[in-house]
Amino acid sequence: MILPLPAGEYRAYLFDCDGTIADSMPLHHVAWQQALQDWGCELPEDLFYAWGGRPVADIIVDLNDQHGLAMPVEVVARRREDLYLELLPKVTAVPGVLEHIVESHRRVPFAVVSGSTRESVTASLGALGLLDRFDVFVCAGDYARAKPDPEAFLRAAELLGVAPQDCLVFEDTDMGIQAATAAGMASVRVPDPRLR
Repeated sequence: MILPLPAGEYRAYLFDCDGTIADSMPLHHVAWQQALQDWGCELPEDLFYAWGGRPVADIIVDLNDQHGLAMPVEVVARRREDLYLELLPKVTAVPGVLEHIVESHRRVPFAVVSGSTRESVTASLGALGLLDRFDVFVCAGDYARAKPDPEAFLRAAELLGVAPQDCLVFEDTDMGIQAATAAGMASVRVPDPRLR
């Protein structure tokens, strides 16, 4: 079922990647569980989804604080990323979003605005056969302040040459919707994969 869009004429579509274009959140959770297992740590599913959109490093720091651990942030982040990339052949696209991508490709420019690394985003989109659909990528490391700050969305609009108020954002997290709103952009909420 195609997602309904808010009324208006939009000159660009900005998409989050994980949980929005790629139904990858369950795979990310498996990767987290496997990476954290090495340290005797867990990330329960409800907390994983509640923390959706947060930078990986911040999650590891908070898990260290909560569990009294000293997991090395870069080591755990790399291990989680490697495990996710191994699971990629299982990734599928979010149907209601995929239909908008197929229908609107070449009619309006597209950007991906993600808290994930460029490597992870391009690998996910490549596995889905969608990498060539996107004109701009704004990923972790391309901006200083993560969602819910609007910086990443504003950067994507600037790179596309489209005013923020003419952009429509597709997002699956509260932080992403807050960032879009703070950027002055309309948004579409993509349902939680557990409810699809």
